[in-house]
Formats: sequence, structure tokens, C-alpha cells
Amino acid sequence: MSNKSMRVLGNTLTYVLLTIVSAVILMPFVWMLTTSLKDQTKIFSFPPQWIPNPIVWSNYSQVFTTQPQFLTHYANSLYIAILVTVGTCIFGALAGFAFAKIQFPFKNTFFLILLSGMMIPNEVTIIPNFIWFSKLGLVNNHFPLIIPPMLGAGGIFGVFLLRQFYITIPKDLDEAAEIDGSTPWQTFWRIMVPMATPAFATLSIFTFLNSWEDFLDPLIYISSSKLFTLPIAMKLFTDTAGTDWHLLMAASVMATVPLLLVFFFAQKKFIDGIATTGLK
Repeated sequence: MSNKSMRVLGNTLTYVLLTIVSAVILMPFVWMLTTSLKDQTKIFSFPPQWIPNPIVWSNYSQVFTTQPQFLTHYANSLYIAILVTVGTCIFGALAGFAFAKIQFPFKNTFFLILLSGMMIPNEVTIIPNFIWFSKLGLVNNHFPLIIPPMLGAGGIFGVFLLRQFYITIPKDLDEAAEIDGSTPWQTFWRIMVPMATPAFATLSIFTFLNSWEDFLDPLIYISSSKLFTLPIAMKLFTDTAGTDWHLLMAASVMATVPLLLVFFFAQKKFIDGIATTGLK
């Protein structure tokens, strides 16, 4: 068998294997979507009914009837995740640029100290943080869900990610900008930020995902039902709906949509960021 035939056979087997793995991974999501459109009596029918018949679109509107504050909780999670993502990107961009391109005393030492913060689990600091926020009167509002994630492990990860990306940008660009009379801020804004788009996409996806799915922090800091986020709402929905799987799956589909949209619009830059961050 020729080398060309071997390559074709190898590529074919690779695509077949990837197709099988993809189908296995996607099966739970397909089942969630189809279940959200089924009549309750046909959810556990055998053989399984992959295509709903009839399609019950009213399951989605019934979610808001069963859980009247579901839309409020959804909006809370959305704006918190957006603010945390934007803040983390800004903090990471500025600090990452400083650690990558600006010379100052003990820079590497400070960077190592900063990275050590990523090694402290959130569960270790949550009680001291709760006491501190309680004394400041910041409990039962969204402040603890927005600012600490920007400056905690998530923010430190953003600094590390963007620093590694900035390091890959040749110093010739910095020197050329300096010769043209650019200040460090102009170099950062006009050169570094546009070139770091893949890293921003990568950081945005990770940050949005972590904030959107955060269950522990809202459970600790929030006591008012109107301030609950979506993970807490999903737990309440389970308690309210019980075994109404069609409604639970409809709520789960709606909870998944923002994550799919974020990844859909940032997927190309995300893949570029994963492939190039930290490489010379």
C-alpha cells in the first residue's frame, strides 16, 4: 500500500473515531433538548423517542409559570457574568502588560507571589471573606460575586494568560512604537490590545463559564430570593418542579444558551489563543 493510501486510510479512521466520540459527547445534550420538547408521558417511553411527537413548545413558557422569578435570576446571572468577564479582561490586560513589558524592581518576585494566590482554594478563604464582607455590610448583594472573582484566582489566571501572550509579541514592535514617540499607554492600547484578541477570547470564555456556573458563592452570600443567580434558581426549580423532567430540561436548555453563544462567537479566536498562548 502506497504512502498516499496509508495517509488516506489514517485520516479516514481518525475522522470516524472523532465522529463516534463526538456523537457520544453530544448525546446527553441532544437528549436534554428533545426531552424539553416532549409531553411528560413520553419522556421515559421505550424505545426512546429521539424526535418529539408532538413537539410541546409550551414547556418553555410553563417554566416561568412554575418558577415566577426564573427570568430575574437569569438576568442576575447574565449581568454578573458579563461584569466579571469584562473586569477580569481589563485587570488581566493591564497587569499582564506590566509584568511582560515594563521593567520594575522585583518584578519576577511579585509575579511569583501573585501566582501563588491561584493555589489557594476558594473554600479556604470563603469564611474569612464572608466575615469581612459582613462587617462591611456587603452581604446579600452582588458585590461579593463581582469584585472578588476579578481579583481572585480567576483574575490571577487572566494576568498569567495575557502576560504569556504579551511575551510572545516581539520587542521590536515596542521599540518601534517608542521611537515613533508612543507612550507605554499608547503602545498598550494601540499595539498590545489588538494583537491579544485570541487571548482575550480564551479568557472571556473561561471567565464567563466559571461565573455563570458558580453555585457556592451565591449560596453563601445571597439570602434574598430576588438576588439569586441561575444555579440557585435551578436548585429551587428542582425542588418546585419535582419530577417534571420536561420542565427541568427546558430550564436547562435556556441556561445553556448563553454559554453556547459565547463560545460560538469566540470559538475561532479561542482556538487561536489556546494554540499560541505561551509560544515563542
